[in-house]
Amino acid sequence: MYYLKNFRAVLFAIGIALTSIAVAGDDPRHERHELMEGVGEAAKPVGKMFKGELDFDAEVVMKSLQTWHDASMKLGDLFPVGSETGMDTEAAPAIWEDRAGFEKALANWREAVEAARAAEPMTLEAAKLTVGPVFQACKDCHDSYRIED
Repeated sequence: MYYLKNFRAVLFAIGIALTSIAVAGDDPRHERHELMEGVGEAAKPVGKMFKGELDFDAEVVMKSLQTWHDASMKLGDLFPVGSETGMDTEAAPAIWEDRAGFEKALANWREAVEAARAAEPMTLEAAKLTVGPVFQACKDCHDSYRIED
């Protein structure tokens, strides 16, 4: 009987934990945070290549561009009304106050990513020309629509 009670308690605790994870996974603030973490991680090796800190690797650049493409297809939907605050969001109020401007900034980034992907840069010089605008579009969006921590 003792083991059965403990077993039920463990199952109950596991159920609560899984529900909490599922709910957190459905929260747009959490989803966009994770998505942007991936975008940032994909930018690191490319930035290091541009600075001469890493040897150029076209495969890494293309993988980063794919990560950015995937994020660009989802990101705009992850800023619904009601997700302006909480969870230490870095999303600036301007996203909701100037939705058209925010959507344009996201479109500019998506277009820069797509142009770089289409160019398939195979040299450092080509990558700087094609991926540079992607980084600039990131900066432009962050300057207006992200709260710096």
